[in-house]
Amino acid sequence: MFFAGAAAKSFGARDVIRDISFVVSDGERVGLVGPNGAGKSTVLKLLAGELEPDEGEAGFRGGRLGYLHQETGLTSDLTLVAEMWRAFPDATAIEHELTEVAHAIESAAAGSLDSLIERQAQLFEEFEAVDGYRIEARIGRVLDGLGFSTEDRARPCGDFSGGWQMRVALAQALVRRPENLLLDEPTNHLDGAARDWLAGELSEYTGSLIIVTHDGPFLDQVAGRILDLRDGVVVSYTGNYTDYQQQKAAKLKAQDRAAARQEREIARQERFIERFRAKATKASAVRSRELQVSKIERIERTRKEEAVSFSLESSGRTERDVLVCSNVSHAYDDHLVLLDIDLHVERSQKVVLVGPNGSGKSTLLKIAAGDIRPSEGAVEWAPRAIPAYYDQHQDEALDPERTVLEEVSAAAPGAPEVRLRSILGQFLFRGDAVFKRVAVLSGGERSRVALAKLLLRPANVLLLDEPTNHLDRTTRRKLIEALERYDGTLLCASHDPALVERVATRVYEVAHCDIREVLEHRKD
Repeated sequence: MFFAGAAAKSFGARDVIRDISFVVSDGERVGLVGPNGAGKSTVLKLLAGELEPDEGEAGFRGGRLGYLHQETGLTSDLTLVAEMWRAFPDATAIEHELTEVAHAIESAAAGSLDSLIERQAQLFEEFEAVDGYRIEARIGRVLDGLGFSTEDRARPCGDFSGGWQMRVALAQALVRRPENLLLDEPTNHLDGAARDWLAGELSEYTGSLIIVTHDGPFLDQVAGRILDLRDGVVVSYTGNYTDYQQQKAAKLKAQDRAAARQEREIARQERFIERFRAKATKASAVRSRELQVSKIERIERTRKEEAVSFSLESSGRTERDVLVCSNVSHAYDDHLVLLDIDLHVERSQKVVLVGPNGSGKSTLLKIAAGDIRPSEGAVEWAPRAIPAYYDQHQDEALDPERTVLEEVSAAAPGAPEVRLRSILGQFLFRGDAVFKRVAVLSGGERSRVALAKLLLRPANVLLLDEPTNHLDRTTRRKLIEALERYDGTLLCASHDPALVERVATRVYEVAHCDIREVLEHRKD
């Protein structure tokens, strides 16, 4: 179980968590939602014991903890299967001792043989007790579900792309079947098949689960309760995400009605007070009503949630043929990801690349952006094309030591600070928030910084790699609307169906080192 009792946490002068209290019981699956920067990841770290609350208490009880962080930072040189076995230290230690005992038996003298055989029998029993004989099958089932191939199992974890490394960390959290599980944005970077498998896996999970995600349909499949974190406090709603939305809408509507009734009553009392204040015969009644009004606990009207507000405009017109990739191939050491790729992007087209993680979508974008030189082939840009690239891995793309203001300033050297602050204000970085270090930002806040940098760069071609990852629902909607209106050329890699359905004029599937146009998704 997880618990928080009047827990508070601040970072400097910023109160992230003011007063949160909740219990997640054994067997309960709970979604933790809220806008970017609300403190959701901070709550998970408090529950995991990675942070200490300034006041109150937070933590977990009853068994082991599995924790998927939003950014994995996985750099292991172990193979995929060996990394999975690290989740079972007890079984691994027993296996190691069994190997040592087996070697000792081979060379043992007659006098010590009986004790070695007895110890070996004990170890076999201990291995059975920790379910050791079924671990390999359990690992295989989870890896298959998350889309890893048989060949992947022998690859070093450090060789996988960022999206696949997240899957490695997710697999590691799932294979041990801990009694308590914290998942921070597990569906980011997952394709549809892996997402559906994960939803089914978590729906059958019998431990205590808290999951942070902006994926409402996913929470509809998994969660039985929603914790809404806003303004430093948590409100609990029963049911799945759709139930939560309906309950919250009804609650806010009722609050506004109650506030309106109270305002009318206060206005009526104040009119009486004002009318009879100067009459001595009404002095007692006036004082009574003044006292009543002063004791009323005011009901606040609901405040409209702050949302980003921006538009994307191209800088100048390009030639008709914007980007031509000819016979492009690329490999990472012996791992081939692209083979003889031809891609032709014309002016004003909005091209979306789809396909499983690791298929080469990000690699193709990096090659187009000039960040990677292809192993073979050529990339030709139109003379007047001005591309701008958005990297899905913001922990790598942004400098963690800079402030938000310094980071956007680096993208537009010499730009007046008033303009930088104006752009940042559109992405909800106002006042002292511009001096926050990138290292302390949430994934969604880092994504907003990266989007702000896009606005500052003159460009007429946008290269976007999973741009809606980490974004809360409101910011995601605003970005999709901006891309719908964008008058330039777009090349985007994404698993987000809204980008395919609402933005794309061409959709290409990248898979098995190849690329093909998916005509059934074509929109003109």
